[in-house]
Amino acid sequence: MHELRELIRLIDESRIDEFQMEKDGAKLVIKKGAKEQPAAVTPQPAPEKVEAAPKPAVAESAPTPSPQTAEAPEPKAVEVKAEDDAQLHKIVSPMVGTFYRAPAPDADPYVQVGDRVDEKTVVCIIEAMKLMNEIEAEVRGEIVEILVENGQLVEYGQPLFLVKTE
Repeated sequence: MHELRELIRLIDESRIDEFQMEKDGAKLVIKKGAKEQPAAVTPQPAPEKVEAAPKPAVAESAPTPSPQTAEAPEPKAVEVKAEDDAQLHKIVSPMVGTFYRAPAPDADPYVQVGDRVDEKTVVCIIEAMKLMNEIEAEVRGEIVEILVENGQLVEYGQPLFLVKTE
């Protein structure tokens, strides 16, 4: 995934509009244009044997962190949704990029579930085109759920956090 992200960044920063690569029978096509996102990965049909091998690897790596982080906050978030659904605010991504919970890999996260935030509290960073963009809470309240994983690619408008507003 790291190599894929780096490849997308390099293509995004270049004048290349379309990139194709074949490796071990798998084909990768990346296109960019004015109407599309800055970089889009379009998987192409490949022989079943090659295509089937990467899918389990992705499936195994993605869910492994999710149950650990999602099991604890989910019951709490579900209770809050049932009681105060009107008071929940979604902090959404203002851009396409990579979500980071902390300012550096070895640093503590900006916020945890249960932390109180105000309008100017930085809750995460989204990296887009090698620029680190600090995202502020924009509301006063308590973080009840973190909806994305550290290092995950996020889309414009994708919910990142749920905040129980005051």
